[in-house]
Amino acid sequence: MLKKSLILSSIFFSTLCFAAPDLTGKWRTVDDKTGYSRADVEISKNNEGVYTGKIIEIRPIPNKPLEENCTHCKGSLKNVPYMNLEILNGFRQSPKDPLLFTQGQVLDPLSGNVYHGKIKLNAKGTRLTMRGYIGVSLLGRSATWIRLTE
Repeated sequence: MLKKSLILSSIFFSTLCFAAPDLTGKWRTVDDKTGYSRADVEISKNNEGVYTGKIIEIRPIPNKPLEENCTHCKGSLKNVPYMNLEILNGFRQSPKDPLLFTQGQVLDPLSGNVYHGKIKLNAKGTRLTMRGYIGVSLLGRSATWIRLTE
């Protein structure tokens, strides 16, 4: 009986130790073209398990003025301030891979374009790779974001 209890408790605790990291939190974006960090984004999850992300801090590219509004965005987002602008929406955790989040959309504030997106967390949950694409994932761009520690 004691042996069974030890086995069950070790299985329980090992499951806790290997639980997938959470996507929610604050992330530093890194522009894949320039290598500069343009903004920090906070990702949250609603009651239905859908992840969204909004800009919580913006930074200028060195030697350029700070852009504060989404001048390239289209429609109702045209000239909306970057602060609190939702740039990620609709992401859901994959049932097959707890580190993969799919079915979302990504707004690129620099171009104003909206892309299909998928996000892959690294095993430690310290970095994410976001892929934005039109149609097929092969035709897109990837960017790596770094988790901010509080």
